[in-house]
Amino acid sequence: MTDNNNMENKTAAGRVKRLAAWTWGLATSAIGIAFILGIVFWGGFNTVLELTNTEAFCISCHEMEKNVYVEYRNTIHYQNRTGVRATCPDCHVPKEWVPKIIRKIQASNELLHKALGSISTPEKFNAKRLQLAQNEWARMKKNDSQECRNCHTFTSMDYAEQNRRAASIHQIAFNLGQTCIDCHKGIAHTLPAIEQHIGAPKEGAAELPDVSKTPPAAPEK
Repeated sequence: MTDNNNMENKTAAGRVKRLAAWTWGLATSAIGIAFILGIVFWGGFNTVLELTNTEAFCISCHEMEKNVYVEYRNTIHYQNRTGVRATCPDCHVPKEWVPKIIRKIQASNELLHKALGSISTPEKFNAKRLQLAQNEWARMKKNDSQECRNCHTFTSMDYAEQNRRAASIHQIAFNLGQTCIDCHKGIAHTLPAIEQHIGAPKEGAAELPDVSKTPPAAPEK
């Protein structure tokens, strides 16, 4: 009787051990598979994200290639004496992870307008040029021209190497808390008909606020 009980106990213990080993193997296999799938997913996601962050992707739509890209190729950001080129994503896509993802989500609206053909012809594009430009200016103003400042910063400027007017304006802008896009609209694309308070007034130009005359914000109490 005792021998039978011992045999049963050993059999039960063996079953428990086999079940524990099987459970452990299943758990480790699941963790390993999940880890590999995570790497594959992350690698694929990041690859697609970076592919959409190239100039080739930006101009794959004829709306961009035949309009703003042509304008950009005639600017100093495309070709210059130093050979340093700022491409579409350098100026229009943040480098920081969270702002980049937010910008990508916002860009999904552009896919809708691509499907609708909102700017499918030069005439349609030019009719919306001011609105498109103002949207981008507002975005850059909101983030303190972060994409510009990835390459240009007030604190790194050698004012002695700039001409007198540029050196003076840059220091004034720095002291007033202004940002690059306040003054450098149209730096890479044809400027819409807007009044920037420079030179003679333009006939039929859209009026923009003169940021140089904007009083500083009142200190918080």
